[in-house]
Amino acid sequence: MGMTIVEKILARAVGQDSVKAGDVVEPAVDLAMSHENAALVINQFTEIFKGTGLEPRVWNPSKIAIIFDHRVPAESPKTATNQKKIRDFVAQQGIAKFHDIRGDEGGICHQILPENGYVRPGYVVVGTDSHTTSHGALGAFSFGIGATEMASVWTLGKVLNVEVPATIKVIVNGVFRQYVYPKDLILHLIGKITAEGANFKVIEFHGETIKKMPTSGRLTICNMTVEAGATSGIVPPDDETLRYLREEAGVKEKVEIIAPDSDALYDQTIEIDVSDLEPQIALPHTVDNVKPISEVEGVKVDQIVIGSCTNGRLDDIAIAAQILKGRKIARGIRMLVFPASARIYRQAIEKGYVSDLMSAGAVVMNSGCGPCLGVHQGALADGDVALSTTNRNFKGRMGNPNSEVYLCSPAVAAASAITGMITSPKSLINR
Repeated sequence: MGMTIVEKILARAVGQDSVKAGDVVEPAVDLAMSHENAALVINQFTEIFKGTGLEPRVWNPSKIAIIFDHRVPAESPKTATNQKKIRDFVAQQGIAKFHDIRGDEGGICHQILPENGYVRPGYVVVGTDSHTTSHGALGAFSFGIGATEMASVWTLGKVLNVEVPATIKVIVNGVFRQYVYPKDLILHLIGKITAEGANFKVIEFHGETIKKMPTSGRLTICNMTVEAGATSGIVPPDDETLRYLREEAGVKEKVEIIAPDSDALYDQTIEIDVSDLEPQIALPHTVDNVKPISEVEGVKVDQIVIGSCTNGRLDDIAIAAQILKGRKIARGIRMLVFPASARIYRQAIEKGYVSDLMSAGAVVMNSGCGPCLGVHQGALADGDVALSTTNRNFKGRMGNPNSEVYLCSPAVAAASAITGMITSPKSLINR
């Protein structure tokens, strides 16, 4: 029996010819990522060395990445102190893949890793963030772990006791209709299989729609696989992967392409035709509470958020800017835009997107995760309704349990900002 792509990656990582779902392995790690929660990892890491007489040293500083993104710039003395602690640790350990709060290289961790070429096909990537699943877009087995487990990785360079996950094969065909995007596809899939439908499994994406999808869209769908309970999402690498790594990430070295076997064993196979897919909306308070926009139009909103590790890339911002250009957002609506990285922010300025958004009334913020998890910038008031391109909408996710969060694509977010209520972008044509 052949192997899925994740089985192949794990077999390579443990030096075996093959592994199968259910095996317990200890794979070598190619990249270990943390953000501000690296302060917690440092505490656990130093504990490991207490009483040994050994100086705490990470196993390989070139394979560790730390990015400040959740609370940037620091919103409190506590955060600032933790960030200072991390800076000192990074300097002591010689960690080069460090992205501080900077306007030339900062941004959200799940954008920084791919755009800097830190992730390659076939890698085992771990991160102290649940949306580390994003990096399966580049053909890596990428998943989230806790601070204690990351301290172990920093020490040993491998993940202990990993059960090889079963894989769900999702085959996507058809052509997206106008104003329908990868975000709508992944919301539809989560609604179809539920928030627990892929628990402890990998979702492996195939089909003509995926082959034609740019890496930005693949990042969006892999990012949200965790919302179906998946350990990871993954797209087998192809010509688009190589194009992205060469042209956008600046990778010059040879890149190995890895693919699943034709006779790989899958837990289940799901087929989706996107040809008739409408824009999708996830209603409060669960990501799998998904309905087509035709059933949700007219819901009044107070705040619109475009950005995050899910939909803060240049094409996302371009979509919103094109809809808003020459128009104004409705009075009483707050619209916040968070590009996923400083590089994307600069590109959006150069292409005139930032000017278009600001002229429409949007506030364009620095790159960061703050409003998505509700810890920094853009807090919601009691009774507020937010419409967001982010990835979660459980009660209190954006900072206030007495508010409601709906999830959508950048196109729907931009169109709704104009009317002040959830609106299909198609309804604005010729308006």
